[in-house]
Amino acid sequence: MAKRRTRIDIISDILTSIQNKGGRIKPTHLLYKANLSYQLLSEYLEELQEKDLVAEEMVGKKQTKKEILLTEKGYDFLDKYSQMRRFQESFGL
Repeated sequence: MAKRRTRIDIISDILTSIQNKGGRIKPTHLLYKANLSYQLLSEYLEELQEKDLVAEEMVGKKQTKKEILLTEKGYDFLDKYSQMRRFQESFGL
């Protein structure tokens, strides 16, 4: 039986998805990659923006398309989270 993702796992999935796309991603692509509903993704993105882990940028000729960018603080979070996961796994947890 599959385990449910924790809140921190979901946040990591969101940030990793952005990182894997070169630090910026369209919201629709992020929706699919993070495997979340629109409502849940919106709530997580709002929180991540408040904590300065991601930022929104309007792009395109008329500045009408939105992209989500990973901030420097977001990259730092992913680095520390990955260290924590490796530490946990080294003890078999």
